[in-house]
Amino acid sequence: MRISTVKETKTKEARVGLTPAGVTVLVGDGHDVFVERNAGIGAGFSNEDYEQAGAKLVDQAEAWANGELLVKVKEPIAAEYSFLREDLTLFTYLHLAADRPLTHALLNSRTLGIAYETVQDHTGLPLLTPMSEIAGRLAAHAAASYLTAPEGGRGRLLGGSPGVAPCRVVVIGGGVVGTQAALLALGMQAEVTVLDTSATRVRQLDFLLDGRARLVVSDPDTLARELRSADVVIGAVLVPGKAAPKVVSHADLALLPKGALVIDVAIDQGGAFETSRATTYADPIYEVDGIRHYCVANMPGGVPQTSTRALTNATFPYLRRLANLGPEQATAQDPALALGVNTRGGLITHAGVAEAFPDLPQTRAYPPAPPSPWAA
Repeated sequence: MRISTVKETKTKEARVGLTPAGVTVLVGDGHDVFVERNAGIGAGFSNEDYEQAGAKLVDQAEAWANGELLVKVKEPIAAEYSFLREDLTLFTYLHLAADRPLTHALLNSRTLGIAYETVQDHTGLPLLTPMSEIAGRLAAHAAASYLTAPEGGRGRLLGGSPGVAPCRVVVIGGGVVGTQAALLALGMQAEVTVLDTSATRVRQLDFLLDGRARLVVSDPDTLARELRSADVVIGAVLVPGKAAPKVVSHADLALLPKGALVIDVAIDQGGAFETSRATTYADPIYEVDGIRHYCVANMPGGVPQTSTRALTNATFPYLRRLANLGPEQATAQDPALALGVNTRGGLITHAGVAEAFPDLPQTRAYPPAPPSPWAA
């Protein structure tokens, strides 16, 4: 099979979907691998590294054209839609429920689109989890940074100081992102509250966080009470494949203290705050009604050397399966990969995406998803 990877085109995105070590294995399996020049530079891999592993270096258009199976990190942007075609399998994050134009492009091109974020097995979301872990930790880093006065914040230290109260961090959602955000914020000595709708998950978090955080089963009244005293609110909700629920409305911003910071890690799926819109590392912050919003849509892209390795550790076994068996056989044999298929032959094939766009062409036979421990 001909396998390609390309240089990411999103602002400040330097991750890469395939490492030289992965190229070595795929070439050893008998595949041809094409890598866009400079695709791995930001992640710490030189062009020579890829050539020595057996890849052929090509330009962007050649990488897209030569690949039967193209592996990326982030979803294609509008400038890449023209590269989509019927005989292409695209393996990457897609986040289609929050992206109607890309969904249209995949349907119109009849591309087989397999999304990392909806590959699901009994453990949860194995290809989303590594980036969720990193994004959660980065959310706590962002909180500490953007509370400081030089960054336009209120001039507060997340963990306070002896004799000075720490900041109050409210994490909405106790899944992978929320757990990691809470752990790091606790490590910086903040006062942390985690809200989750699942009483079972709250009990699990009591053990995981060793009783150091306040853990509360969420309802509208409880959320409103917590917002009133929050210095930072981290949105960490997830429903696999679906648009993120809007758990904080525009009106709810009035509950927050002026100058409070909201960090929306769910922005890739449309955001957990009604006032959220995607930002980039080049311009990460905006303000609504006196409340500062941080909504960077590719947070793990800020640490590309760490996140590339964490991501490809998880994705490569699935990529190799797709290459060795072929996409049709691999998705037929592997229920986890079958759940990753979002578009095929001009139809939406994932229930969460279909729910977001009921007017677009779709199949009615969606593979059943196993219970996920990270759905909240």
